[in-house]
Amino acid sequence: MENLKIYYDKDGSLAALKGKTVAVVGFGSQGHAHAQNLRDSGVNVVVAELQGTNNYQNAVKAGFTPLTAGEATKQGDLIIITLPDEFQGIVYKKEIEPNLKPGKALGFCHGFNIHFKAIVPPAGVDVVMIAPKGPGHTVRSCYQEGSGVPGLIAIEKNESGKAFELALAWGIGVGCGRAGIIQTTFKEETETDLFGEQVVLCGGLTALVKAGFETLVEAGYQPGIAYFEVLHELLLIIKLMAEGGISYMRYSISNTAEYGDLTRGPRIINDQTRAEMKKILGEIQNGSFAKEWIDECKAGKPNFKKLYQADKNHPVEVVGRELRKMFSWMEAKEAPSDESSGA
Repeated sequence: MENLKIYYDKDGSLAALKGKTVAVVGFGSQGHAHAQNLRDSGVNVVVAELQGTNNYQNAVKAGFTPLTAGEATKQGDLIIITLPDEFQGIVYKKEIEPNLKPGKALGFCHGFNIHFKAIVPPAGVDVVMIAPKGPGHTVRSCYQEGSGVPGLIAIEKNESGKAFELALAWGIGVGCGRAGIIQTTFKEETETDLFGEQVVLCGGLTALVKAGFETLVEAGYQPGIAYFEVLHELLLIIKLMAEGGISYMRYSISNTAEYGDLTRGPRIINDQTRAEMKKILGEIQNGSFAKEWIDECKAGKPNFKKLYQADKNHPVEVVGRELRKMFSWMEAKEAPSDESSGA
């Protein structure tokens, strides 16, 4: 924890937002939480959403009168862009940039578009980040319960000389100051976030689950049993690790499981795997992943859609959908038929 700067409610206030209007562009996963939490903290908030969408209707139900992104930018002193990464540059160029005047500030929940220069703000505009380390519904529910989720704070441009105070007020307003707001940079947040998603939390984990499932089924074991052993029990292990780290998880499992962990785990994550991790990190750092993703989006996401559909029909998914319908202790959920994100 050496040199890690963490800020709490006591280290700041909402004063920097007093008399100002916050415009939240997008009412999706993060947007709905930021807009409602800030409003409930006494901040004047306007919301921008696309008319005719589910998010537009959700904003109306939450008591907002959604505007266009351009109109929200005109009204806002702090404009928080919570749209999915691939849409931010388009909306920024078309609606936000023409209405962005010196003295305003741009806020982001993820540094992708700023760090990789898909968005280049003009002079006279502060650029700040508050990135809650949790999904939007958790940011909202924790706030309502009187707690909060940890967050990250970063300043890319401090044209006003007051960008940090503004960003900290935003973080406190959404509830992150209750748990702790850690100082970082746009570069660090962006590159570590992408690496974590690709190598461990999403890409690495899903590939590991699929490979484990395939290995057991190919060896003649029942697909339903394989599902339980490689996917269903992940929740228990992840919960233990989140609560007390790797050591607490190992303390909580059997000695047999712990010995298998200690002796077999390094055979799965070996020197070859680590070399590939470093290669992926390099692709993130040099911008080649960002270019690949931006080009993929411009082309209509053909490869993305193909890969999504292939994995949606993977046997572990097919078996899982049927098994979850039988679980009386949990509500089974189903992803949409297309690749659309809930962001």
